[in-house]
Amino acid sequence: MERIADRLDAINRHTGRVIRWLALIMVLVQFAVVLLRYVYGMSWIALNESVLYMHATLFMLGAGYTLMVDDHVRVDIFQAKAGAAGKARIDLFGHLVLLIPSMLALLYWSWPSVRNAWAILEGPISVGGIPAVFLLKSLIPAFCVLLIVQSVACLLRNILTLGNGGAR
Repeated sequence: MERIADRLDAINRHTGRVIRWLALIMVLVQFAVVLLRYVYGMSWIALNESVLYMHATLFMLGAGYTLMVDDHVRVDIFQAKAGAAGKARIDLFGHLVLLIPSMLALLYWSWPSVRNAWAILEGPISVGGIPAVFLLKSLIPAFCVLLIVQSVACLLRNILTLGNGGAR
């Protein structure tokens, strides 16, 4: 089970390594947008939208990596005082009852919109913008899949923790 979890982790680890560069690129592009607008009086809608696209990509595709490295937002009411076995049980509940079902629901309900966007190759958000809303909408199912993959890896590790009597 540990090897399977490691292979699932590798998907999000690789994705995280690739998209982390978007943070730097996004800052540089946003700096260029501000510089062009306020120093030179120039503005391009597509350049402005590129920051939106990068921001969406960074957060949607980075969510699985964030879960993998345990840097996600956690409501720590019960888990703070729990031991390793208690934390594993709480995480099992969270993954099985909250995360995976919500990602499956989001995947199910967003798919028609994504499919339709691809069918018509949905164009820009604004006139003169990036003609690729279909790619932006595709981030939603990718987000769901990457979180489900990471959730399964976490589930396997929690099962191993409980099988080892709470020792990790």
